[in-house]
Amino acid sequence: MPLLKTPAVVLKSRKWGDADRIVTFFTLKHGKVRGVARGARRMKSRFGSSLEPFVHCDLVLFEKPGDTLYRISQTDISHAFPSIRTSLEAITGAARLANLAGAVTADGDAVPHVFHALLEGLRAIEDSGDPVLTAALYELEILRFAGYLPHMDRCNACQERTNGGAWFFSPRAGGTVCQVCVQREPVRCPSVSPACLAFFRQALRMELTLLPRLKPTAAIRNELYEVIELYVECVAGRRMPRAQGMVAAEKRPAYRSGAAVHV
Repeated sequence: MPLLKTPAVVLKSRKWGDADRIVTFFTLKHGKVRGVARGARRMKSRFGSSLEPFVHCDLVLFEKPGDTLYRISQTDISHAFPSIRTSLEAITGAARLANLAGAVTADGDAVPHVFHALLEGLRAIEDSGDPVLTAALYELEILRFAGYLPHMDRCNACQERTNGGAWFFSPRAGGTVCQVCVQREPVRCPSVSPACLAFFRQALRMELTLLPRLKPTAAIRNELYEVIELYVECVAGRRMPRAQGMVAAEKRPAYRSGAAVHV
């Protein structure tokens, strides 16, 4: 029974049987893995709080021939992010990162950049006075490293450069589309201002640790949240937990199936 040792972040945990837990981890060396923690729900379990969501730990697993689940042998906590658990917005932001990392990666595929983006995002949320914005920025990084980088410098249909004029974001196309091509899009496409386009490009050029320094205006923030929400839902195939701060403060124009609508 080969042992696997790797840094990991707990994505989710659920009850199994009378005293066990099935835990999903995102690991540095083996990507997304699932394992059974025997006796994890007993009062004197050796796992303690190490299987709670968002915990960063050193994980030891072993494979059992013929079983699709690993056996969890040991979890040593590196950091539990206790401050995240004191704020509903921080919990929601951390849950969005964890769910997204799990949704855009396949079981057993190591994607070290996604692991580091997830871990750095949790650290940033814990220290942030604005966890909703911080989570949104790190969602962009997870998407980037998973191969879903949104292209915001041209029309993703006709390839025209985004220089002036009206622009829209198409989650189906994976980036901006011009005012001509948007009319052929079968999905809702919110408008994107030049200021928001510039903010996106700046965010995607920055180092991970510097992202929390970005301070968009309220208008750019609303556009940012709307674009990320639509794109994440399209890529992940499901909605992510939504923080109160992600509700747009004003209605903005969008296109749906070639017709202008207000949402």
